[in-house]
Amino acid sequence: MNQMTLQGGHYLSGLMETSKCYTNNFPSTLIRPSCLPRMWTSFDLFYKQKSQIKIRCSLSREKEALSPLEFEDSDSLEGEEFSHVIKFKFSDFKISDRVSIGLGGRGDEVVFEAIINDTDSPLHNTRVVLRRLTSAQAQRRGKRAMQVLKKLCRRKMMYHSYSMQVHGYVFSPETTTEDEGSFTLVHGYHGGLSLRHWLRQTDWLPTLEATLALDEESAVRRAGDDTVGGPAVSRQLRVTRILMRDLLIGVNYLHSHGLAHTELRLENVHISPVDRHIKVGILGNAADFFENNMDRQQMMIAFDMRCLGFIMAKMVLRELMDPVIFTKFKAFLNKGNDPSCLREFLLPTLNMNSSHGNIGLQMLDRNWGAGWHLLSVLLAAKPVDRIRCLDALRHPFLCGPRWRVNPSMDVIRWSLGSTAVRITEEYIYGHQQRIRLAHFLELMEMLNPSKPKSWRGLLPGRWRLVYCSGRHIGLTTREPPSRALIGDVNLTITPPSSKLFSFTSDITFTVLTGKDWPHHKVGVAGKLQITSDFRLTAGKRLYLKQENGTENLPSVIKKVSGNKWRKALRHKELPSSLAVAKLVSVSGDIEVTMTLNDPLSKDIRVGELVVNEVRMQIPPEMFDLSKIVCGTYVDSRMMILRSVNGSALLFSRIGS
Repeated sequence: MNQMTLQGGHYLSGLMETSKCYTNNFPSTLIRPSCLPRMWTSFDLFYKQKSQIKIRCSLSREKEALSPLEFEDSDSLEGEEFSHVIKFKFSDFKISDRVSIGLGGRGDEVVFEAIINDTDSPLHNTRVVLRRLTSAQAQRRGKRAMQVLKKLCRRKMMYHSYSMQVHGYVFSPETTTEDEGSFTLVHGYHGGLSLRHWLRQTDWLPTLEATLALDEESAVRRAGDDTVGGPAVSRQLRVTRILMRDLLIGVNYLHSHGLAHTELRLENVHISPVDRHIKVGILGNAADFFENNMDRQQMMIAFDMRCLGFIMAKMVLRELMDPVIFTKFKAFLNKGNDPSCLREFLLPTLNMNSSHGNIGLQMLDRNWGAGWHLLSVLLAAKPVDRIRCLDALRHPFLCGPRWRVNPSMDVIRWSLGSTAVRITEEYIYGHQQRIRLAHFLELMEMLNPSKPKSWRGLLPGRWRLVYCSGRHIGLTTREPPSRALIGDVNLTITPPSSKLFSFTSDITFTVLTGKDWPHHKVGVAGKLQITSDFRLTAGKRLYLKQENGTENLPSVIKKVSGNKWRKALRHKELPSSLAVAKLVSVSGDIEVTMTLNDPLSKDIRVGELVVNEVRMQIPPEMFDLSKIVCGTYVDSRMMILRSVNGSALLFSRIGS
């Protein structure tokens, strides 16, 4: 547990207060949470500036982020530079005997809650936070927060709504043991909990709804809510949208004034119960943009957007509040993997301890996977690819059901791919379902954003086979001599060497040995690997003319001939051909390698039966890779390959 300690042999004389003390300090409009934060006692030595006692509050870790621009550090706080804030005296405050844990600062800060008792002050009877800055670096942050205020106070309404208000300071020039002077920042009190502490409570959702003055029963009472997850997910999604929109508005307010926050974390974000707005913390580390340096501006805005992506991920996917899982999450991104693959990466973790569906997964899957798209553009690897605040506010994931949204072509492609993947996950391949999947695959091929030349950069990586439009043969309709349960079917494409791409098909399976195999899927694990080389060239997919002069177009092209889809396809006339990437196998030979665990590893006869059974169940194109003739769609997340008989293979990227 975080706690406040004293150096020099002194210890805080107080323990955690009772529920009664907590209720007196917590806003009356809130529902009292079941998990109370600790309230720490203070002491009267705060007024003794010449004391040798040093106080240190160890409530948070040091930040790893961009440092702000250096600014002139003046020895005196007098003058026009700080004339817009109030210079207080210690006698102007009535110090509280407890401090909310949500106000915790760095190791070189001491935090106190107080009430201004100066009757002549315009802030009389106002609850404030006194943040004593003990090191030179901390004092620079405090002075920087007051400098930023002068730049932002032109639009006071926006500043008061989305930033933690800085009222003034207390400065004593007398020297202490190590400091050149005692400097204390006085800023507004916006509740005793940070957003991180809100999310860690067991009843965080009703408590936040009460803070935001939302009707917690409105989403529950909705009848006929057949969207993904039902009304329970709708309720949590509404709160997430409100918080994320408020965050984006506040950060966009800073960016429009030439400032980057650089310290956006859950610990620095507070929710005010008074105006029900998100406060983006003290701007002591805010950095200026250089007007003539667009690269620096783009980099610093992109850094803030990446931090917002991490905040959104933790709000939606509660598993990421676990430091171990979040470390793996960041490591996946730091290795250079595309954020569009996050769903494939997180799916095993999200479904591990959930038998009825993960709420965060269902939230991101709504609106045709719009949440995953927003998360991917917030966490994009290249700063130039990250979304800006205004564009994020118009994103379909953050817009309500009654808002009119004009999605971009990128979002339309993403929605088609997400819908196709969701259909395959239902694993009910009926006739109507197969027709729908074929419809979506042909739409994706018509909207293919990649030219054949760009396939060289997008092809390399690891791809998981999601669906094949060809035949599907399972175990229940046959009695083979050796039963095999297919696991993952992956396709690994290595970068070209001598203008050749190496395609490797990896199939994991389990040989079922027990008689009760329909109920107990246990057996001997194995792996089958097939390798082949391909040359990539440009090609076309032609639609042949019929005798009556009409084109033999697929049914999907006939369905999209209306004005709505004609505008989306951006074609005045339907095309007679589509560009594809032609894949030419350089040799007819294929290399097959099988690994089978004991006790079946030494039985050659069993190995032959297993190979035949695996070959029977998987698509023939994954065993004989030379049957793949072209690629019709590829982006950073999805890929469609076509075989010689016209079957489509849908792949999802799982890593680089």
